[in-house]
Amino acid sequence: MPESEQDIWFNEYVQPFDGQLRAYLKGKFPTLEDQEDVVQESYARLMRAYGTGKVKDPKALLFAIARNVVYDLFRRRKIVQFESLTQNPGLSVLESEVDIEEAVSLRDEIDLLARAVKTLPPRCRQVMTLRMVYGFRTKEIACELGISDQTVKAQLAKGMRRTADYLAEYEDP
Repeated sequence: MPESEQDIWFNEYVQPFDGQLRAYLKGKFPTLEDQEDVVQESYARLMRAYGTGKVKDPKALLFAIARNVVYDLFRRRKIVQFESLTQNPGLSVLESEVDIEEAVSLRDEIDLLARAVKTLPPRCRQVMTLRMVYGFRTKEIACELGISDQTVKAQLAKGMRRTADYLAEYEDP
């Protein structure tokens, strides 16, 4: 059976990075138990992106996708753990070592920051979210959004300036 164009592209531009990807995952996420699942999901997402015709740097995109797959996995685990903790009637706020005032204050700060980011123009909001929430580097953001590094830097500067202005309006007098 002849190889499809997609198979040829995968074998030529993606498969050579398999060992590097696995080493990256092992080094960056040493507690990751489902490495094979992450690798396969990363390949699947990359192939979907390839289908759109917008993959400029397969290696950079593959590593960014893998990192996001792991973050999604960890996020889902935290949600499950949180639900199991809230369903345990034996837990008491009084038994916790968490400073409630500090936790509420931190939550308020995060909510304020989220509101500030929501006021940004769409492209700027995308760039800021990829940087602040997902930890993407400039080149990864550029690859993910199909824009230049300079555009990413300009959008980050704009986003930081506007976010700072927004937060300044809410400073305590």
